[in-house]
Amino acid sequence: MLEHFSSRGVDIAFIDVAPQANDLREPILLIHGFASNHRVNWVDPRWIETLAGAGRRVVAFDNRGHGQSEKLYSPTDYRADLMTQDAVNLLAHLRIGRADVMGYSMGARLASFLALYQPSLVRALILGGMGDRLVRDAGLPEAIAEAMEAPSLDSLADPTQRMFRAFADRTKSDRAALAACVRGSRRSLTSSELARIDQAVLVAVGERDTVAGDPHKLAAMLSRGTALEIPGRDHNLAVGDRVFKAAALDFLARRK
Repeated sequence: MLEHFSSRGVDIAFIDVAPQANDLREPILLIHGFASNHRVNWVDPRWIETLAGAGRRVVAFDNRGHGQSEKLYSPTDYRADLMTQDAVNLLAHLRIGRADVMGYSMGARLASFLALYQPSLVRALILGGMGDRLVRDAGLPEAIAEAMEAPSLDSLADPTQRMFRAFADRTKSDRAALAACVRGSRRSLTSSELARIDQAVLVAVGERDTVAGDPHKLAAMLSRGTALEIPGRDHNLAVGDRVFKAAALDFLARRK
C-alpha cells in the first residue's frame, strides 16, 4: 500500500513491504533511477517480490519530482544532498536504524552519497546501472534536460536524448520536474571519497550498457567492491534481470 510522509516539507510517497518468508526481517532500502519510480524500477521487475520472498523488509520510495512524490520545479530543490536526505528522513520516519541499500542509475549515485555521508545507516550497498561514471561525471548532462523540454520525441535526433525522453514519456513523468532534477542534482564523487566507503559494495552493470560506465573500474576504486557484468543486457533491461537478482541475493547473504 502506498504511503506518504513529509521530508522537511516535501511530500514523499513510499511503500513498506513485510517479508513473505521466515522471520529475518532485515530491511533493505531501494532507490530508483531518473524518470522512473518505485513501481517501474522495483515492483514491475519483481524485485519487491524477490526480496520479500527472501525474508527482507523492503522499503522503496519515489524520489522527489518522480512518481507520486511532490513535483518541484527549481533546480535548487534537487541538490544531491537534499535528495539523499529524503532517504535518511524516510529511514528515520520508519525507525530503521540501519539497512542494506540498493540503487539503480541515478538511484545508485544517491545510494553512494548515503553510504559516504551517513555510513552508520548503510549495512551493505548494491549499485546497479552505475559504473565508473560515478567519478567520471556529475550525472546526466544538460542535453537530457533539454530532451525533457523538447516539443516531442520526434524532434530529437541524438539516441541518448531519445532514450531518456521515450522512457520519461512511457512512465508518464512530469518532464518539467525532471529537467529541474537534471540541472540541480549533478554531483560526482572523487576517488578519495570512494575510498572512504568501507561497506561491501556490489557494482552491477549490463554488458551492453552504454550509459553506466565500467563496473570493474568502479569496483577497483572501492575498498570492498565486487563487479558484476549482467550478460546481454543494456541500461534499461538490466534492472530486472534474473542474473542480477541472483547475484544480489547471494551478495546480501554473504554479507551476513
